[in-house]
Amino acid sequence: MEVVGVIHLPRLPYSDTLVEFDLDRVVESVLREASILEELGYDSVIVENYGDAPYPKRVRDPLALSVIALIVREVVKNTSLRVGVNILRNSGREAYAVAVATGARFIRVNALTETIVSDSGVIEPEAPRLRAIRSNYRGVEVYADILVKHAGSLTLAIQALAGKVSGDPLALLPEIVRDAVERGGADKVVATGLRTGEAPDPVFVKRVRESSPVPVILGSGATPENIGLYKPYIDGVIVGSYIKRDGRAGNPVDPGRAEKFIKAVRSLS
Repeated sequence: MEVVGVIHLPRLPYSDTLVEFDLDRVVESVLREASILEELGYDSVIVENYGDAPYPKRVRDPLALSVIALIVREVVKNTSLRVGVNILRNSGREAYAVAVATGARFIRVNALTETIVSDSGVIEPEAPRLRAIRSNYRGVEVYADILVKHAGSLTLAIQALAGKVSGDPLALLPEIVRDAVERGGADKVVATGLRTGEAPDPVFVKRVRESSPVPVILGSGATPENIGLYKPYIDGVIVGSYIKRDGRAGNPVDPGRAEKFIKAVRSLS
């Protein structure tokens, strides 16, 4: 089972916003966290601009993107981990470009083929924006969220209004998963709870597994206590909140919590 630890970046500098930002200190902190995860036996790490809330729909600012690329490149150079990029809220094309430039191996996309309504506004599917760069620069995997957290699926809502749902709220899940894989080209699909740090209903994850021809990743709420509930349905797990100090997203990695989690996962093998 692939175990992916999350590194949450602090608020980034943008060309139109002056923030106190020491790049060397941030890189040092990120490499320290990545080193902890590597030594504990994690397989991958994903770098995320978690500190930028409230998130724009897409990050296009050259200063912010340059800083993300520099940080990701340092992680790629200094660890043996598979490195991923997630640029919130749905900057898939930008994340893919960073991955190509830095040698990162995968990206996470919150809305690949769905239209979602979120605190960032209405967000349209990213797959069309990714088409050209994926064709020209292969080798970067796309992890695609299904019914992503902190959002509602407008795609699902419209299909429901069209009368395609009869009683079962997850009746259209197979169609959404197939679109992400067959039309959006997702290499793996991600199932999450409703919010950061919240675990999804195992029944939902099971339904995603039954619908997906590609690996399924648990994307939120994983703990040493509940990971066994999901094992039959997943091929990997992304863990952020639990492995941080006090179990709070955005805090530094807590070596003790990170070790407890990876031991729980490996004990299931």
